[in-house]
Amino acid sequence: MSAPIAFSVNTHDRIAERRNDEAWFEQVWADPATRVLVLAGTRLGLVDDKVAWVSPDQAPEGIKVLLGERDGQVRVAVIVPAEKAGEGWVGLRGLVSAIDEDEASFLVHAFGIAEWIWATRHCIRCGGLYEPMMLGHVLRCTDCGREEFPRTDPAVIMVVTDGEYPDDRCLLGRHPAWPPGRYSTLAGFVEPGESIEAAVRREVLEESGIHVGDVAYFGSQPWPLPRSLMIGCIARAVSTEVSVDGHEIEDAQWFTRTEMREQAEAGTLVLPGGISISRSLIEHWYGEALPGQW
Repeated sequence: MSAPIAFSVNTHDRIAERRNDEAWFEQVWADPATRVLVLAGTRLGLVDDKVAWVSPDQAPEGIKVLLGERDGQVRVAVIVPAEKAGEGWVGLRGLVSAIDEDEASFLVHAFGIAEWIWATRHCIRCGGLYEPMMLGHVLRCTDCGREEFPRTDPAVIMVVTDGEYPDDRCLLGRHPAWPPGRYSTLAGFVEPGESIEAAVRREVLEESGIHVGDVAYFGSQPWPLPRSLMIGCIARAVSTEVSVDGHEIEDAQWFTRTEMREQAEAGTLVLPGGISISRSLIEHWYGEALPGQW
């Protein structure tokens, strides 16, 4: 099962085979049609509330990261030190309203690499400094030569349902730090040696006390905050009595479709934003778009 999910559709060709082709990249960098995204650490500046792509001759010196191409146009990110960020520069979370669907996959790629480079500065074997290779996609220790590759942490995110359509309900929970009325799907990281299905069952039980049986794959969403891959699932509950852990989840409730619609319209239930896979999961269960979002 799959569905259109933000950051997972209209993806670009990463042309990974070009990352070692220095002669080709020199030509790309000399081409004024090439578009460049400038990041300072893990933040970028906006122009009129929009993401600004510049030509290579307008880009500062920094770490060049080959993002890829679409429709024959190559795009590159240049990462400069974090202290060069200007006033009003934002991270990926601050870009939600400025992201264009056509450039979303380029942005999550750029931010994912930038977050990795920012967080991975010293060799885990000898403590030496890393230097970027392969146009930003490999880090090599300047002392021992060890190579480090980008890592992605798998996390499950699931809509939990009970019963049969149209009488089935949807389970949503809320974090203690969230404003009143905000609820979302349950989620958590996959542990070492654990399958996706086992992670779904464990996380749901830990956070809500609900036992899950069948687990079906829904879709995935890259989420470089800092380096997650959200694996969306639909989980069928085999118990219904809620008992929250009180730490990660302070409350969890079952919602019928009527209750969800009425509370969302009234503003007493605030659902995840449309860009999140959580929203896609909830609306897939509901059957259509819902009002209100955070």
